[in-house]
Amino acid sequence: MRVILVNGSPREKGCTYTALCEAKKVFEENGIEAEIFWVGNKPIIGCIGCGACRKLGKCAFEDTVNEFTELAASADGFIFGTPVHYAAGSGAITSFMDRTFYSGKAKLAGKPAAAVVSCRRGGATATFDQINKYFAINAMPIVSSNYWNQVHGNTPEETLKDEEGIQTVQILAKNMSWLLKCIELGKQNGVPFPEQPAKITTNFIR
Repeated sequence: MRVILVNGSPREKGCTYTALCEAKKVFEENGIEAEIFWVGNKPIIGCIGCGACRKLGKCAFEDTVNEFTELAASADGFIFGTPVHYAAGSGAITSFMDRTFYSGKAKLAGKPAAAVVSCRRGGATATFDQINKYFAINAMPIVSSNYWNQVHGNTPEETLKDEEGIQTVQILAKNMSWLLKCIELGKQNGVPFPEQPAKITTNFIR
């Protein structure tokens, strides 16, 4: 089993990375492979709704989005981490997830996921809600902890001093480890993920 932890911060080894590392340790203690995928600090174009991914099978723009979706196909679970920028996810993670979930949603559907947000002071719960919506629209079981998955601090050192936040992330990883093992046992005993019907869309303007 394998989990990908996405670091949506422009800082490769900042506060978001620090929190994800705590989750990574717990996954590995539970016998689950875990890797951190950094979206990078180069500009990531937002989705332009061109629809080319339906023909290409991938996003038309070649950057870390296609690199990630290739990896996602063989992953069993995900944690998407982001710093809080103006009470929302970073511009990079927002563009990254918009395009990932539009062009590569089939590679993530049905797999457990969670959000981890890092903030100096405020805006964490708004960001947490934003990121979780991607999972909820894609039939992905959302894994929880004993509090909302947020850490506070302005530096990695300060983040580690947020004992409650760090514990929350550790419990999250422990809970996801348990769920992944339950899913694997279910598959082995003839209980696959429910087959999804064709999507019905309803427009409200007639």
